[in-house]
Amino acid sequence: MDRINQWDWEIGKRELANLSEWEKKYERVLDPIASQDGEKIAAVVPTDEMEFGVCENGETWEGGYDKVWHLCYGPDDRLTGLVSDTGMWTVATNGDAWKESFEFAWRPLVSQDGKHISVNIQNGGQYAIALDGKPWESTFNYMADVALSPSGDKSAAAVQTVAFKEGDIFTFQKGCYSAAVNGTPWPANFVNVYDPVFSADSEHLAVSIRTSLYEYTIAVDGVPWDEKFPCVWGPKFSPDGNAVTAPAKSGGAWIMVENGRPLWKQKFVQLWHHQYNQNGDLLAAIVAPKFGKWTIAVNGSPWSCIFGDLVDNLTISPDGKRVACVGKDNGQWTIAVDGHPWPTTFDRAWQPVFSPDSQSVAAKVEKNGRYAIAVNGRIVTNELDTAWAPAFSPDGRKLLVKSLSANSDRKYVREVISLNT
Repeated sequence: MDRINQWDWEIGKRELANLSEWEKKYERVLDPIASQDGEKIAAVVPTDEMEFGVCENGETWEGGYDKVWHLCYGPDDRLTGLVSDTGMWTVATNGDAWKESFEFAWRPLVSQDGKHISVNIQNGGQYAIALDGKPWESTFNYMADVALSPSGDKSAAAVQTVAFKEGDIFTFQKGCYSAAVNGTPWPANFVNVYDPVFSADSEHLAVSIRTSLYEYTIAVDGVPWDEKFPCVWGPKFSPDGNAVTAPAKSGGAWIMVENGRPLWKQKFVQLWHHQYNQNGDLLAAIVAPKFGKWTIAVNGSPWSCIFGDLVDNLTISPDGKRVACVGKDNGQWTIAVDGHPWPTTFDRAWQPVFSPDSQSVAAKVEKNGRYAIAVNGRIVTNELDTAWAPAFSPDGRKLLVKSLSANSDRKYVREVISLNT
């Protein structure tokens, strides 16, 4: 909230860039992105033959690269990208590259405060993670499913700890995988490891594991639950860290379990992507009460509204009392809040955004190839060629809209509109 308080919330439009002018200089402007506060727009641009750079608000980073990939603005609006120089990859932030480089780098993760960045790396066929430019001391033959701690100073991944040849099913079934934290693997090995997640205080790690070909459970800090299941999905720590919950299959249905024991009485055809609110008294998940019928369950109770295609982007309000999601039914998308779908449908809808007071919900939507911003089911902008996720002002009475026109001018506009009409 402090960061948003510092943004410019004066009502009106400001044109911050004209990408058609960039195209005259650079020939192409690739995958433009807007900053969180809307004050900056950046894109990959060719700066020379077989050379690329990053242009931000018309200014290009010093130096050029073989390739630039995965530009993104972090929570603190620093611009980060993966860059390749003479075939070696590294991370560059606001034009400053890490000293270390790697044969390949991918999947950057940014900490909640934007101060720490991790990236998957490969050198000589060995895998590891580099955190803030420092690679793990240990490397592995295989690595997947990476997590960055809330504090940003720890990284974890599923890793292969025992070498085995292709087709060696006997060694595989003994357990060849574990979880590694900052490069140090747990002593215990499992048949498979996936979905690592840190506790809120960054002190503990939970993962989904397969203990045999047919049994799954959750392991916390290397110790598996006693209870086994035919399948489990990604675990979550409760905000106080006293419990770990996970969807688990039991008796042909899916249930929510806590520390290995059933938490909800209700059973579902499918149950996944669960989230806590900040104080832990609300737990919501995407569920299928019947085959092919999707909704949200809050503390085990499913909404009455059902979507036949999908439910995604579960979002909990800042006060922890409300839940919203994207729903799709018969090819049409909308936003549902507390079990009530908006009356308007769209060709596409993106993740809902709550106002700081939790009273309003906004979302980017698409209709007939054009974009707009909707608030509480009502379109509040003109049609837009390109748009990014909206943001509410601290008092919830204004909305930040970031858009890019597709005509010959290609103007990037930052606009603050009033919602009091």
